[in-house]
Amino acid sequence: MYKHILISTDGSKVAQSGVDHGLSLAKNLGARVTLITVTERHPLTAGGAGVAWAGGVPDIATYQEAETRYAKQVLDSAKAAAVRLGVEASVLHVPDAHPAEAIVDAAKSEGCSLIVMASHGRRGLGRLLLGSQTAEVLAHSPVPVLVVR
Repeated sequence: MYKHILISTDGSKVAQSGVDHGLSLAKNLGARVTLITVTERHPLTAGGAGVAWAGGVPDIATYQEAETRYAKQVLDSAKAAAVRLGVEASVLHVPDAHPAEAIVDAAKSEGCSLIVMASHGRRGLGRLLLGSQTAEVLAHSPVPVLVVR
């Protein structure tokens, strides 16, 4: 049924539950996985009026280097978990992108039959104001999405 599973992670503890569940499912199904993490654009280059950068990153290049290093750590950790379980896994870092859009695009381009991702559990007004990457993926995915809580 599911031969190629796309597992999304941002490196958070909540996302790790999605990685663990997705890898366990892949092992049980004999599926291969693609582990994906998406890093967003530098806040000053993300566009839109009123955007301001208040962090300690002095420039865009430094920000991008830090995001790339973090993505590598996240993906290396998830890949190591896949190897421990004997699951065939590849990794994909999509830089400078909107996470939900990049996840849906990757599912299409990689030929995935399922997306597994964790829900950060936002509810009520917080979900409306902040948006939900999971909700966006659910709304636009061409394949089934398994949301792990």
